[in-house]
Order: sequence, then structure tokens, then C-alpha cells
Amino acid sequence: MTESGKATGAIEAVAEAAAASGRWQRAGIVGAAIGVVAAGAAAGVALERATVGRGMRKRARLALDLAGPYGSLRGMPGRAVAEDGTELYYEVEEADPAVADAAVPPRRWQFFRRGGQAPPLTVVFSHGYCLNQDSWHFQRAALRGAIRAVYWDQRSHGRSGRGNDQADGGPATIDQLGRDLKAVLDAAAPEGPLVLVGHSMGGMTVMAFADQFPETVAERVAGFAFVGTSSGKLASVTLGLPAAGARALRALAPGVLRILGTQVDLVERGRRATADLFAGIIKRYSFGSDVDPGVARFAERMIESTPIDVVAEFYPAFTEHEKSEALDVLDGLPGLVLAGDKDLLTPSEHSRSIAERLPDTELVVVPGAGHLVMLEHPELVSTHLAALLAEAADASRAPVPQALRELAVPPPAGPGRADRVASGGA
Repeated sequence: MTESGKATGAIEAVAEAAAASGRWQRAGIVGAAIGVVAAGAAAGVALERATVGRGMRKRARLALDLAGPYGSLRGMPGRAVAEDGTELYYEVEEADPAVADAAVPPRRWQFFRRGGQAPPLTVVFSHGYCLNQDSWHFQRAALRGAIRAVYWDQRSHGRSGRGNDQADGGPATIDQLGRDLKAVLDAAAPEGPLVLVGHSMGGMTVMAFADQFPETVAERVAGFAFVGTSSGKLASVTLGLPAAGARALRALAPGVLRILGTQVDLVERGRRATADLFAGIIKRYSFGSDVDPGVARFAERMIESTPIDVVAEFYPAFTEHEKSEALDVLDGLPGLVLAGDKDLLTPSEHSRSIAERLPDTELVVVPGAGHLVMLEHPELVSTHLAALLAEAADASRAPVPQALRELAVPPPAGPGRADRVASGGA
């Protein structure tokens, strides 16, 4: 049996065990399997366990934590306040004025100019479920100094505060995340043109923002990028499981997660006890190819830092997410839709559906890449983002440094959308 087959069997066995047994000693495995599948990083169990001792693997994880520079980049910190009083943490990185080139002739959004000076373009990065702003580490490193950028942690993730509404028993919703993004924009980028970039849940956040604030989009948004995300129909995603396993997971996951969310300490202890299983789960559902062990550990560290009660709160929001019509608000803007063709969580077909709704958008499908494509193929993602930012800056007559143009891939030939199959080695 292949490792993939073993992983599938393991998840199905966990689901059956959760349905048949109320014994809490299973909570750790359930939290690691079902919780992480829901979170966006699941299955792949066998790996090196037969030949490498647990103590050695633990030491290897600690060494990777110490050696890896991933997630170490920091900007100027700030805090926005959401409508329910939740504190939302963000960081701003300013463009280096010494490297900006001359602005191009105006095309649109001429009202952005103040006293003859064009405000800078600001790109705002929204991360995915059970991640944090550090998931953009490689893009942050590539774009540093070349453009003004805002990175923020969604509510209950990273350095942002626990959602007040959720602490009071209210549901987490994608619409609420869209309003959180508006609060961050008001605090960190109150004027000037914007490019909104979102991965997975972060892309859904951008869609919810566009749906609720179409006037702001019309006045200020100069471009957008959706990475590994979906505009709806997530309830039909199989997560790479056979039909029976997918049905069982969809039926069991909400209830099991709710129960586990009331037993946080127990589940977190279980997670630690099943760290090897957890690592294999993350690798299978995060990446479609082999990645640097330090990068894999970096992803694992971000995901395992998300408490199980937060996993439980957000999970139901995804089956309710339907924002296809909201995409119309973004129609006509420079856009990028990028996905890995091995993404089991938000399959590339969902990205194709988004691009079909937005005919001026460039669609890039990366062969062999999984859900965390921005970590798996960082240079490719960074160059496509740079091309989008240069196009949006030109359209809004914002200054853009030559370094950004040199990073960008050439624009597609001819009018309309370019459906690209991108080389995973780029």
C-alpha cells in the first residue's frame, strides 16, 4: 500500500473511531487528523517512523526550529479594532523612496494625486485558515523595500486577539473577516491605491470585503490576487479521500470539532503526543512535492499554533461560503488567480471558476504544487505577484521601483486572460 493509501485509511479509521467511541484518549488523534484536515493541512502518515526513533525526530524538529529563518521578518507593528472590539495585529513595511522610478502617464484613479504627488500603492496580504501573516515569508522577502506592504493576522490567529464575538459564543463568519479587513485598511492604509492579496481563507476574506464595500473597491482597489482559494461550493471537496471517506468526514467533522473545542487542554496534549502523525498530515495536504524540511517544519509550526477551539469555530464558515457574485465587483481590475494542481483543500478547479467569472484575470496553475504554493514555489509566486503589482501601479499612476519590474514575469501576449501552466521550477 502506498503512503497516500495508508494516510487515507488512517483518516477513515479515525472518523469511524470518532463516530463509534466517546473515549477521550482518542481525542489527540482526532484533533490531529480531523482538525488539521479541516484546517488546511492533512494526511500522509507512514514517512520515516519505522526507521527513525521518536527522540531523534523530536531533536530534528527542534534543530529545524532554531536553524530556519522562516517567519523572522518583521515590520512596523500596529493594531486595528474590529467592530466587536477584537484587536487585529498588522505590520507595515514601507517602500524605499530611493529606489522608486518615475510614474507613468495616468490611466485611471487620477483623483489619488495629492498636491502633485501620487500616493504609494499599498499591497495588503491576508493569510489562510490556521496560518498567520508569516505564511507570506518568501513574498515578503522578495518585495521588501520595493513596495509598501501590509501584513495582518486574522482574528484569533497569530498575534491578533481572540475574536470577542466567538469568545461570547457567536459564530465565525467570512463576512465578519471582510469587515475586519476594512478595519485594517482604515488603520494601516487609509488612502491611496490598494492591491488585495489573499490565500485560501484570506482570498475569501477579500471576496467578502468586495461584497460588502463595493464603493471602496471602486474608489481605491487597483488590483487583486487570489492564491489557492475558492468562491464557494467547498462542501463538495473530497480532500483526496474516497467518496465514503469524504462523506464521513463532512458528516462528523463539525460535531467532533465542536466537542474537541471544549476540551482544549486535552486535545493539545494529544496533538503533542501524535506529533509524527501531525507532521505527515501537514505535509500531504500542504505540499504537492518534496520541500525543504525547514519549510515543512515552518508550516507545521504555524498550523499547530492554532488552538483547536479556533479550528472548530471557523470550520462551519467554509461550507457556508458562497461569493461567486461578489467577484463581479472586481471585474475589470488587474487580477491574478494562482493555484497548485495538487491542491486537495481548494482544488485548482475552484480557481478556474474564479477566472472564468473574471475574464481579464490571469490564471496560473502550478504543476505538482499543493495548497501552500507560496511556500512550495516561492519564486514563481513572487514573480507573478510582482507583475500584478507593476501593472496595478501603472494603472493608478503610483511610483514603482525598477527592482519590482525586474522581478516581474513578462505580461501575457495579447488581450484578455492568460491561462498559464506555470513551471514548478521557476
